[in-house]
Amino acid sequence: MKRYKTFATTLAILLIAATAFAGSHMAVEQSDIVDTAVAAGSFTTLAAALQAAGLVDALKGDGPFTVFAPTDEAFAKLPAGTVENLLKPENKDQLTAILTYHVIPGNLPSGTVVSTPGATTLQGGSLTFTAADGGVMVNDATVVKADINASNGVIHVIDSVLLPM
Repeated sequence: MKRYKTFATTLAILLIAATAFAGSHMAVEQSDIVDTAVAAGSFTTLAAALQAAGLVDALKGDGPFTVFAPTDEAFAKLPAGTVENLLKPENKDQLTAILTYHVIPGNLPSGTVVSTPGATTLQGGSLTFTAADGGVMVNDATVVKADINASNGVIHVIDSVLLPM
């Protein structure tokens, strides 16, 4: 009888441990595009611009969206004073146009981007996709990291800010 109790106790402990282990390894809910970009730490300028343009809530929405996200270094390539000027309240429309030019409605993973010649942005302009030197170009920007999945779409990191024509 004692042996049975020991076995039952051991089995119970193993079941509790297995349940705890399985629960700790369940799929974690993905963050939305904005939270994913902020957590990455290399998009502080983009996050500030989205806030100034009033686009944070839109990009936290259901989507899906494909965002070609310029890094802080990409924004730093712009002429001196450009970012500061765009962040002024009186330039909100221009900033909004630039930011929405980086967003495509729908989910375009890298495999689709490579096989698609281009797409229309939320701003209304067109982006051109080309394969070059083993990588992908979006207009004149290079995709430096692709397929960062978020709950409401996908982010492709680019090395330059896209400017609508």
